Amino acid sequence: MDAQNPRDGDFELVTLRNGSRAVRHLGHGEVMHPSVGPWQEALRLYVEQSRLAERLRTPGEPIVIHDVGLGAATNAVAALTCARELGAERKRGLELVSFEVDLAPLRLALADAAGFPFLQPFREAAEALMRDGVWEVEGLRWRLHLGDAQGLIGAGLPRADLVFFDPFSPASNPEMWTPRVLSQVRACCREDGEGALLLTYSAATPTRVTLLLAGFYVGAGLSTGTKGETTVAATRRESLAAPLGERWLDRWRRSSSRAPHGEPLTPELEARVLAHPQWRMA
Repeated sequence: MDAQNPRDGDFELVTLRNGSRAVRHLGHGEVMHPSVGPWQEALRLYVEQSRLAERLRTPGEPIVIHDVGLGAATNAVAALTCARELGAERKRGLELVSFEVDLAPLRLALADAAGFPFLQPFREAAEALMRDGVWEVEGLRWRLHLGDAQGLIGAGLPRADLVFFDPFSPASNPEMWTPRVLSQVRACCREDGEGALLLTYSAATPTRVTLLLAGFYVGAGLSTGTKGETTVAATRRESLAAPLGERWLDRWRRSSSRAPHGEPLTPELEARVLAHPQWRMA
């Protein structure tokens, strides 16, 4: 075994060009957070873009995050770090619900303290999560749903204020990006108050079509690394800083990638996209 690239099951650790350590899948070769490194992407794309610190400063019920694709726990720990660093400024609890099918990436990352230093303050939390399925201290709760997320996302979950949607890409993990799965995710989102936001790294046209068909309003998200845009979806259009509009719809009509993930674009699905209330509110 390469000492620089330790392996665990289907995964290995690799070093990115910028020196950051990351986890790579040995089968399809995809690297988690491949451009700017895991920590910077987690902070920018998921924590800062969701205004998590601002939300936690506002008194209310605990913020619930559905963390779809725990991986090396970078996104989850970024959220926990945000909550902990607020100290007395934090006025509400945080509940994380992480979904994962394989804990090998987290084991690898925890074993490389120098490569993943941001995980170390929550090492005991991550170990408890893997061992017991839950970790809890005052105001912070982290739960693990281990197994195929398609069968776990559903009844019995607390309604999500935020969804960190970070499975492997549609090319490598197509079953997680279908209208059926994203409709299940949408059904677990909060409807009252501010509603819910879903954040994901994919800005592909099929991803955005799938989110529209799943019942979300969809907008452009922040750039990260080599990605000029990411995607933010919401249960309420007014929650989006940059909602898709007629320009995107015109491009979609001319696109060669008009279908959602995992399904052909039938006349019925096309009619549903065109009838989405997102365009009536533009």
